[in-house]
Amino acid sequence: MKLPLSGLALFLLASCAAPRPLTAELKPNLLKANNLEETLSRRDEVMLAYSLVSYDANNKAVGVANGGWGVQVMTKGASANLSQAATPVRLPMPKNGRIVASVVLIEVDDYNQASELLGKIQKVNTVISVPAGILLAGAEALTPLKYVAAGLAAAGMGLQFANQLDDDDVLGQSSVELTDASVKKSGKRRMQISAHFTGQHLRDSFDYDLTYDLTLKNVKIEPSGQ
Repeated sequence: MKLPLSGLALFLLASCAAPRPLTAELKPNLLKANNLEETLSRRDEVMLAYSLVSYDANNKAVGVANGGWGVQVMTKGASANLSQAATPVRLPMPKNGRIVASVVLIEVDDYNQASELLGKIQKVNTVISVPAGILLAGAEALTPLKYVAAGLAAAGMGLQFANQLDDDDVLGQSSVELTDASVKKSGKRRMQISAHFTGQHLRDSFDYDLTYDLTLKNVKIEPSGQ
């Protein structure tokens, strides 16, 4: 079949075009309470804060996306389906860079304060450029909690999140890192992460299981101006 000249040119351009950059998506799936921190009341009130942070080829933090879920009452043996209730967050993968996905599970003492914070987090469900004053140096070893805290600081909620942690208990934290190079080499586009959170607070022991997905998609999103 002979193509017209214009059609042939478009065909050649399409075949030679660079592939669309990948976008990472962090999506919480399921939370299960095997044992509670609050054994006297027989219920925990929990919230989940999560973030994606991207680094460019020079190991400089360039973007962040924040998400939150809760405040949810959990009883022993109960499960919460997060796949419908928790909004995914997305962030473009920088060329020759990397993305860190982090989640933090917190037992809430002040329900109203936590709900107010979550409401603000859920309203800012866009990509935010990382201000120069936010310390997210690529060479520094950060915990998942620090990644989430820095991401919220970039969105202007750092102080409120820090105040929340003064009274509340961190039940668990988890991070996963993806690099542009490793994705190109393996071709793997989806990771399902299982995190087990256990520990003891005073006389009470807690035990939670959390699963979340980290997926790479050909979805284009634009950063906000914040």
